[in-house]
Amino acid sequence: MLRRSRLRPSAARAVLRAAIVLIFSHGASLALAQTAPVSPAAPWHGPGEEKIEGDAKNAREPTFSIDQAKTYTLAELVDLAESHNPETRTAWERARAQAASLGIARSELYPILAATAVSGVHRDQVYNTNRFFRQTIGHYQAELHLNYTVFDFGARASRIAAAQAELLAANFAFNDTHRKVIYQVEQAYYQLLNASGQENAARSSLANAQAVQQSAEERLKNGLATLPDVLEARSANAQAEYILQSAIGARQIAAGNLATALGTSATTTISVQPLQELSILDAVSDGIDAVIERSLAQRPDLMQQVADVRAANAGVKEARAAFYPSLHFIAEPTAESLYGLQQQAPWEHTAGLLGGVGFRLNWTVFDGGARKNRLAQAQANVREAEAQVQASRDQIANEVWAAYSDLNTALRQREAATALLEAAGRSYDAALESYNYGLRNLLDVTAAQRTLAQARSTDVLARTQVLGTLANLAFRAGDLIQRNAARPGT
Repeated sequence: MLRRSRLRPSAARAVLRAAIVLIFSHGASLALAQTAPVSPAAPWHGPGEEKIEGDAKNAREPTFSIDQAKTYTLAELVDLAESHNPETRTAWERARAQAASLGIARSELYPILAATAVSGVHRDQVYNTNRFFRQTIGHYQAELHLNYTVFDFGARASRIAAAQAELLAANFAFNDTHRKVIYQVEQAYYQLLNASGQENAARSSLANAQAVQQSAEERLKNGLATLPDVLEARSANAQAEYILQSAIGARQIAAGNLATALGTSATTTISVQPLQELSILDAVSDGIDAVIERSLAQRPDLMQQVADVRAANAGVKEARAAFYPSLHFIAEPTAESLYGLQQQAPWEHTAGLLGGVGFRLNWTVFDGGARKNRLAQAQANVREAEAQVQASRDQIANEVWAAYSDLNTALRQREAATALLEAAGRSYDAALESYNYGLRNLLDVTAAQRTLAQARSTDVLARTQVLGTLANLAFRAGDLIQRNAARPGT
């Protein structure tokens, strides 16, 4: 028999007051947390700001370390980036999510089975003849709901085909992320090599400027030079020092860019294989037509768009299937047990298996043109995807052509830079020697020194440009993610 407990009036009022205070305090906290700035004239600082700032500070740091005693090659740097760059992890998780979407689409081929269990007691007053009788009924019920689509004119198959195409697109996007990360590492690596080479060239130029200044000051002491000569040499020395400091700053920035591309902190120190240890290409072996044909066959971003065309075609089939009926099989077996007690009567019990089975035919006869417009929309999506593929093919061919031309230009500039460096070195040596014998003035020496400094800088730039343009061509052609693909400069 059920018993009903009652609170005293004073206790009930206390409970009511506590509930009101709790509701208002909770509402006030929500209002404070969601209040918009009162004016656009000042930054907003809300109660949740410190929590967000703390979460940002406690974000997970990179879990890998750089061996400070090791000199990393480009291939090793690429391996580190592919494993630890967050962009690859993001694309990987997207591909995994799309694989789960395919599993969801395939699950429609199987029946849906749901189980439900219900138990409860209900008490009320039943009026019979001339009085009320208290009645208690307890029920225990277990149900199974089975729903299976027998036939739908290819709607499920179309959704599965679309999910398969979208999974392919996600996989190609994942590959394209690797292509971009590899290229990012290569460009950062070559920028670091160029910055380091420029720093070395600047140090050599500074040493030359210091040697010229020392020679001028010694000649001034011996009465063989004038004060303007010494001042000119000091000016050239200061300029060389300025260029060196600029080169040091550029090298530090390039090192931070490389560390960031690897997925670690920009302040991490990384020792890399220097420029003089790399072999540099002398000529392009493949013709432009072969490179363009290869790029159209293996560029993952183009393959992703082709997969999008497949998904769009599957959407057209699904839209067409909506014009036809679908047949479903339904079964709902139920096991039920009832207990009843009526005042002045004994407990009664009954149990049994209930439910039913049947078929349901769904056919939309009229929908105001919704299916027709969905079909037209799906067909337009197909044409858009196909046009995008054609536009991408033209764009890829143009990118490859431009990269191929840049590489050939860089190769020719490399030859000219080598000749310039050799000639400038000889000119500087001859000018300095003639100046020491009193046959040339200091202006000739400082001019030759500036030419030599520029030639050193140009030589470093020309060598790294060959490597950079070669990497760019491999990036545009899609060679970076192919098996057995050689890394430029290794």
